[in-house]
Amino acid sequence: MATAITTTETRSRKANGGANGVLKTKVVEYPDIQTIRDAIPAHCFEPTILHSMAYVFRDLIMAGALGWAAFTYIPQINDSIVRGLAWALYGYLQGLVLTGVWILAHEAGHGAFSKHQNFNDVVGWVLHSALMVPYFSWKFSHHRHHRFTGHMEKDMAFVPATKEDRQKRRLADLYLDRELFEDVPLVQLVKLIFHQLAGWQMYLLFNATAGPASKQREGGWLRVSHFEPTSAVFRPSEAVYIFITDVGLAIVGYCLYLASTMVGWKMVFLMYGQAYFWVHHWLVAITYLHHTHPDVPHFDAENWTFVKGALATVDRDFGFVGRHLFHGIIDTHVVHHLFPRIPFYKAEEATEAIKPVVGDLYHQEKGSFLGSLWKTFTTCKYVEADPTVPGTLKWAESK
Repeated sequence: MATAITTTETRSRKANGGANGVLKTKVVEYPDIQTIRDAIPAHCFEPTILHSMAYVFRDLIMAGALGWAAFTYIPQINDSIVRGLAWALYGYLQGLVLTGVWILAHEAGHGAFSKHQNFNDVVGWVLHSALMVPYFSWKFSHHRHHRFTGHMEKDMAFVPATKEDRQKRRLADLYLDRELFEDVPLVQLVKLIFHQLAGWQMYLLFNATAGPASKQREGGWLRVSHFEPTSAVFRPSEAVYIFITDVGLAIVGYCLYLASTMVGWKMVFLMYGQAYFWVHHWLVAITYLHHTHPDVPHFDAENWTFVKGALATVDRDFGFVGRHLFHGIIDTHVVHHLFPRIPFYKAEEATEAIKPVVGDLYHQEKGSFLGSLWKTFTTCKYVEADPTVPGTLKWAESK
């Protein structure tokens, strides 16, 4: 192991010019993927059905208990204010638990749930459909996000705006110069709320935040939905799986309709709708913060590599909730991007194993997760060429 670490030193610098004030550039050396893999104990790549399913049963029991308690007791509260607060608390707590269920389906989509792909897909399809998530559609686009993380053209999620993009007038800014108002706290708050409430739906419907070369075939902005079997986001061979995805969503949608005929749409929203928005608030925030940080670069097409992109992610600390309800997805995301088939319950060990190999290329941030969301959203606005590292784009410093 010592030899491997020595031969894959993570960073070296080379001066070009100097005394006359010419800008210095640096060469960043990345370890190869096999060297990183060799540092991880082999058992970290071994998921088991029993271990994974235990978490599914645990999370579903918690969700069921919360739902039963809310349905049984909250309507009996006489004071309308207290009853409203109780429903809000239920929605928040159920959102935390069901985010964990979402993440377990995410494990299945990556093949990290078990060694049996058909079993993984059945579990993932059932769990994601129950949450009104298009399982196979998400699986295919998410795999491409992993394949091209940090690629300015082919990444599927949170590809940042460039300096040139800043000069374009957009409907979202009412075709005004965004520099006139984008730093106003109220404007930033409204944009962040929209980002959190509608970001997931915009991604599913319009392939929002994906790179310009991320599509698999030609298609306009109305042909990039995650629900259309012939969408430009997917290959023709994937169409049947998109249809299966839609069937799952239709079944759950019909079940929600039947529930509304028995208890009313208001109760369905309070029991299910609240949690739905909380879950996807968390998923948008988690994914955004994994890939958006002042120290995390992006790469142009000529200089991108898989290892560069996978290491351009950030581990963050979310305390008890992150470790025990969100299954470590926030805390161990770097190793997950390198090796997505590592089950989450072995990702912490794997993370510690790669740290000596990747060295300063490992990114981690501690502190308030929601505080980081606000700080990142209000400061990381676009990327520009890094003159010190050719082929790399860095976040522009906020003025």
